[in-house]
Amino acid sequence: MWRYLCPFYWKGGNVIVVNNNLRLWYKESARDWNEALPIGNGRLGGMIFGNTEKERIQLNEDSIWYGGPVDRNNPDAFTYLPKIRSLLFEGKIKEAERLATMALSGTPEGQRHYQPLGDLFLNFNHDKNRVENYLRELDLNSGLVKVQYSHDGVTYTREHFASAVDQVIVIRITADKPSSISFDAQLRRGKYIEKIQKIAYDSIMLRGNTGGEEGISFSTIVRAIARGGKVCTIGENLLVEDADEVVLLLSAATTFRNEDYIDVCEGYIDNAAGRSYEDLLQDHVKDYQALFNRMELNLQGLNDRAEELENLPTDERLKRVREGKDDFGLISLYFQFGRYLLISCSRPGTLPANLQGIWNQHMLPPWDSKYTININAEMNYWPAEVCNLSECHEPLFDLLERMREPGRRTARAMYGCRGFVAHHNTDIYGDTAPQDIYIPATYWPMGAAWLSLHLWEHYEFTQDIEFLREKYPVMREAAEFFLDFLVEDSKGRLVTCPSVSPENSYRLENGEQGALCVGPSMDSQIIYALYSRCIEAAQILGVDEDYIQSFKEVIDKLPKPEIGKYGQIQEWAEDYEEVEPGHRHISHLFALHPGNQITVRNTPELAQAARKTLERRLAHGGGHTGWSRAWIINMWARLEDGEEAYNNLKALIGKSTLPNMFDTHPPFQIDGNFGGIAGIAEMLIQSHAGEISLLPALPEAWVGGSIKGVRARGGLEVDMEWRQGRLDKVVLKPQVSGTFMIRYKQKSGQVKLEAGVNVVLDGNLKPVN
Repeated sequence: MWRYLCPFYWKGGNVIVVNNNLRLWYKESARDWNEALPIGNGRLGGMIFGNTEKERIQLNEDSIWYGGPVDRNNPDAFTYLPKIRSLLFEGKIKEAERLATMALSGTPEGQRHYQPLGDLFLNFNHDKNRVENYLRELDLNSGLVKVQYSHDGVTYTREHFASAVDQVIVIRITADKPSSISFDAQLRRGKYIEKIQKIAYDSIMLRGNTGGEEGISFSTIVRAIARGGKVCTIGENLLVEDADEVVLLLSAATTFRNEDYIDVCEGYIDNAAGRSYEDLLQDHVKDYQALFNRMELNLQGLNDRAEELENLPTDERLKRVREGKDDFGLISLYFQFGRYLLISCSRPGTLPANLQGIWNQHMLPPWDSKYTININAEMNYWPAEVCNLSECHEPLFDLLERMREPGRRTARAMYGCRGFVAHHNTDIYGDTAPQDIYIPATYWPMGAAWLSLHLWEHYEFTQDIEFLREKYPVMREAAEFFLDFLVEDSKGRLVTCPSVSPENSYRLENGEQGALCVGPSMDSQIIYALYSRCIEAAQILGVDEDYIQSFKEVIDKLPKPEIGKYGQIQEWAEDYEEVEPGHRHISHLFALHPGNQITVRNTPELAQAARKTLERRLAHGGGHTGWSRAWIINMWARLEDGEEAYNNLKALIGKSTLPNMFDTHPPFQIDGNFGGIAGIAEMLIQSHAGEISLLPALPEAWVGGSIKGVRARGGLEVDMEWRQGRLDKVVLKPQVSGTFMIRYKQKSGQVKLEAGVNVVLDGNLKPVN
């Protein structure tokens, strides 16, 4: 019967039964990290393995990064910039690339990297061979991970959550027979440990330093609060014997935020210890659900087997999708799991989600687990606005603000330009100098420009004029850099030089291959988007007439998207041959998504060329990484091709999703989760082209369904229902007053809305009384 237990949370002492489909559940403990279940409060993260003998909870704190800030700007960059440019214009690619690796690379080449906090081990010594009725689940309704099993006639339950209210990870261990709970606990970390010590009879602390010059110091404390039995410490071990119930509280703090980090950490623990478990859980659930409950998604198909499939463990459902079978409930679960992840790793006041969100077990993680800003960090935040988690976007804005001063120094020192600039990576300190010595990626000066577009996205969805007034100077400063950096090519166009098309390479007619180039298409498209939005923002605010004129003049001279010899959108200013036509990056379709320079109705020829580009990429093996497949979903949705969007969504879940539903590159990267759920939203609603388009890319398989709480640009929240593949009802919930163009297929019309007054339309876009 254990498999049919409903997820629950506590409220006023009562058990509340909730949606049984909104949970990930398994019959076994995690065999490795990719099967463990995540919890997080934006700052603290934990991966719950659910072992019965020796439990491991892998821990993270978002500000634990190696080293301190460092100025890595190459002092010789500006001296050699003219020579690199002239070599590129002369077609001497290899000479230009060789000089760039010496003169434009950061010194040293690498930024700082993210590290784990450590591990909490709990030794229960419950022989797995004598365990029965095992259940491990993550309940998305409450943000609670539960482990339950029977051992030698006793049923044990462990509940885990990360509280943003109290800034602690909470673990409660219960048993259905008294005096049954005994275990010992340890805090461990691979290196950079200064001390593991007892600080009270019921608490142990690990403290250390991340290493390097000005490395970050940190501490983490775990305390046991038992009902019945005994608690004590021996050496660096925390022991519990013969208890009826135990609550473990764990927190951490670092010098990145607090010089008195140990006192801060102890304060978190002391404050939480003064409250009951029920109060801690209730406040956590209330805080979490205030974000999570804003949206609902229900998908239905013909011969839907939703109830039957909900009784299958999550890993078995994923296996069915890999075999090509439909599971509409799993797609809804995947969507809400993505929202859970964003809530759990990006909250106001925390650092933004990095390549792994906040969940990383490696001392030297893949790609340093930092912020890759030539697609990945941006993709992390594609769902923030449309999926009604606008507050979760704020940490990205904070990082961008932190990048401004380093970016000014990089702009001046390396390029002799005004404004601020960043390349394809940044770190906790907002480092803006080039990262790595990898020609196809390193020398790309568009990072700050792309990130700045997220400020405009937030304004478009919220219509918060005070936010725009505060953040417009950031957009303008990112744009100002290109007023100085752009140069004229032989055709009189203003182009970036040097740059790359992330992370692809081209082949010249003479057979020479290169990556460093003049005017890659993505650069022109990003500048077009940034300048267009700066112009609109300045006009709204009534400022900067001189900048408006300068930006307009640049837009007129930017290379426009062009169609190449294969009918595709050109990736470079010239129609070069691609070295890898199935490349994971599809940078030259930025104008389709996330930009809006290419749309189905306004630029039909370019939209057709974008379709050809996607077909060509996929025919040559594209979409082989999770995040790339997620981007492809969004692009097919923008082309209003629901079948292709759905095929690629199934490929994302079937081929690039780990047992715990994390996305895999491989290895694990969280961007594919976020890009995937943004793609699902994009299939159901779009608002990038001056109108709100309903069900623009609905696949035939989704014959019925509903979505509630999805957001559109213009300050609008939308609920929709559809039946037999057709729109049945839509509820428009405006946060601001205005006139909105609403489209469903070939029907469109203007609707005048008043803030706070909901309007219901039928499937023909007619008002319902």
